[in-house]
Parts: sequence; C-alpha cells; structure tokens
Amino acid sequence: MAHFFTADTHFSDDSVRRFFSRPFASVEKMDAAMVERAAIVGAEDDLWIVGDFAACETDRGREAARAAFWALSGRKHLVRGNHDPDWLVQTLPWASVHDLVEVEVMGNRFVLCHYPLVTWNGARAGTIQIFGHVHTRWRGAEGQINVGVEQWDFAPVKSDQAELAAMTMPPSRMHKKAEGLS
Repeated sequence: MAHFFTADTHFSDDSVRRFFSRPFASVEKMDAAMVERAAIVGAEDDLWIVGDFAACETDRGREAARAAFWALSGRKHLVRGNHDPDWLVQTLPWASVHDLVEVEVMGNRFVLCHYPLVTWNGARAGTIQIFGHVHTRWRGAEGQINVGVEQWDFAPVKSDQAELAAMTMPPSRMHKKAEGLS
C-alpha cells in the first residue's frame, strides 16, 4: 500500500483552467488528463486530496465531479480546501475528511493542510508539511511542499517523492523565525 498526495484538481472548474492557463483545450480534457495521470494510484493505495477537489455548483458540474471521483482509484481522503463545498463532502463516500490531519507513512510523518503553514507539529523533528492552495505561485520551503497539480504535471505525488522534494527546498525565513531558529 502506497500513499499519494495531490491538491487543487478543481475537477469540472473551467474558470480555474482558464485563470491559471492550464494546458488543456477544455475542462473535459483537463479532467480526463488528471484521471489518466492518477492511474499510478492502485486500488489498495491511499490518495490524499489536499483540498479543492472540485468547485462546481451546477448540476452538470456536480455530475462531472462525481464521475471524476469514481474514476480515481484507491481510498480517497479529503483534506478540505476553500473550494470544497458541503455537497461534495457530504455526498461522496470519502474514506476520511479532515481540515488538517497528521499521517505516518513508513515511519515518516506528514502534516496535511490545504494551506501552507508557517510551522506545524513536528517541524523541528523532520515532519513534512503537505499543502496546496497557492497553485503556480510557490513550490514550498524546506520541510514543506506544494502538491498542487500545477507543480506535478497534473498527477499525484508518491509520499517519498514529496518528502525528498520538501527536504531540498530552500529554508523559509518565516518558519525559522516562528521556530526561534533565527
């Protein structure tokens, strides 16, 4: 069983496709490409969606979001983001739903929150913070990594890849200040 992370899929959200200049000719092509690239997730794997799964309030958009949910493999967990409406949380059979959650994968600890944090539980002990929300604006800082789809070619990231990427990010002055390290 493996753990994968992703964020900001925004299934069925054509406004996000256009606003962030996602490289897809239509929202349908965007959704299909993300589902296809998520095929790396197996049926017994955990897929952590770190916010903004789908931001759609029309019947057509809701149906497309449901179709995307069912097309994705694995146990799907939602770490709720600012564009995850109540209907999405309440009507889809998520394995779990959180605002912030700590998970352990093969002895490594991760703190998952849709938003990038200045500090988090275990930050001094090597715990990695996984976030989304900022789309193309910021990849992360030492100890934390943006798993938004724009950062990872619209595909989920395996936990060991996310950890390595987080450990190779430049230090954050704000994090050092918050932790009393500068």
